[in-house]
Amino acid sequence: MFIRIMLLSVSLLFATHAVYADDTDLSSVLQRLEKLEAENKELRDKYDKLTQMLTNTTQEAETAVAAVESSKTESVNTEPATSKSTQSNNRMIAYNPEFSFDFLDPQTRINQKQQYILEARRDGLLKNTGVNLQGAVTAIANYQSADEPNLFGYLMRHPTANNQRGTTVSEATIHSAQLGFTASLGDWVTASAEFLFDPEQSFGAGTNTALTRNQVQTRKAYVLFGNLDKSPLYASVGKMAIPFGLTDSVNPFTGSTVWHAFGGLANGARFGYTKNGLNLSLMAIQGGAQFRSANAPVEGTSVPSKLNNYAIDGNYEFAYGTDSSLLVGASYQRGSAYCQGFPITHFSPCEEPNGAYDVYAKWDSGNWTVKSEFAKTNDEWPGTFNPALPQFAASKVSSMDFGVQYRNELFGKPVAYSFEFSDFQAGPDGAEWERQNQWVLGLSVRYKQNVKLFGELIKIDGYAPLNFLTGGHIPGRPDIPVSDASADSSVFMLGANASF
Repeated sequence: MFIRIMLLSVSLLFATHAVYADDTDLSSVLQRLEKLEAENKELRDKYDKLTQMLTNTTQEAETAVAAVESSKTESVNTEPATSKSTQSNNRMIAYNPEFSFDFLDPQTRINQKQQYILEARRDGLLKNTGVNLQGAVTAIANYQSADEPNLFGYLMRHPTANNQRGTTVSEATIHSAQLGFTASLGDWVTASAEFLFDPEQSFGAGTNTALTRNQVQTRKAYVLFGNLDKSPLYASVGKMAIPFGLTDSVNPFTGSTVWHAFGGLANGARFGYTKNGLNLSLMAIQGGAQFRSANAPVEGTSVPSKLNNYAIDGNYEFAYGTDSSLLVGASYQRGSAYCQGFPITHFSPCEEPNGAYDVYAKWDSGNWTVKSEFAKTNDEWPGTFNPALPQFAASKVSSMDFGVQYRNELFGKPVAYSFEFSDFQAGPDGAEWERQNQWVLGLSVRYKQNVKLFGELIKIDGYAPLNFLTGGHIPGRPDIPVSDASADSSVFMLGANASF
């Protein structure tokens, strides 16, 4: 517009000059004006075209810059976005409450966790690639009473005067916390580990608030090879439960005395077969005193430097009807924990291994479960003979249990009622270490799929801790055993188990 005005002004100046220069030649002036107007129109058209070209060029440049900036942003974010998408779609890190609750449950399938992993992978509960994180916390509150000072026989915490004083005790605490993972590494390989915090049952020195007992341990860790879609055979290497007996419990929290007496945990290599209800397991166990219930001497020591112990288990599950089954099985272990001489202490070396056997059965039908188990050593436990009390001969060690569970609903939530009796026997009639019996009435409610609320009433007859069971804890008085057959205690227990 500015150019047009300037051109028009110039034209008028020329025209005016022409008029004053030659008044007589009006036609010449008009011709010049027409020529100038034509030239002005031509210039205006060129100006409009040039303006439009400049506008288009600017827009294209802005679009190009925006495209470049967008390209830079996409190139920066492409890999993380793809990674996140891959993780989301393939569930590289996953949480499965159903698997986690059952896998970490210390009351069921204690010696069959490898089979459970393989079944979960076969049934799609676990993917063939990815890591499943699992964890659980068990909180409890209880009140305990005993008829003898400091003699509380309840085995879900160490039964010593370091932990219970007087004739009544109470607590509200964390019994245990578990954290672990199960990693599926292709079709055939699985890696699994469980880390455990358990100050109530830790073997560390001091009370359950001492730093030595408030440590996190690697409870189990192994690499598992197997694929039930392609083969009934499997194998695992690492730290794991020993395949000896069933050792499960129908109780919501309290472990069976059979598990306390014979439930094993050791380093070794396990080989298994599972198909059509038949399950066979063989484990080569590291020698020496292992973590729980396994001891085979190595060159007269308890140093675990040789695979010279083993356990074998076989069971068969008969299925009939739509929801009924009967499981029967038997086990043998070359070296149990009951081989030390007098005085008895945990993890001390043995002169000879003392084998043990176990037979068990479990019946499931609809809402009912009934189970029973019996385990016993092959030979007498040398340490059960106290030279200061020669009237009591050395004895074999045995344990049994019988349990019943009924499942239904309460206020719309799954509920289980249970009763279990189990015992531990380590001496002849009349000996203070003769036996310890445990009676449990239980009630549990599955508030959610992965949250269990429970309550128990427990009665314990006798006091028979393994350390210094037959005496030797008082210098100069080997005739005084730490055990007391007449010491009875009772427990009222409430708690919650929550997993993810």
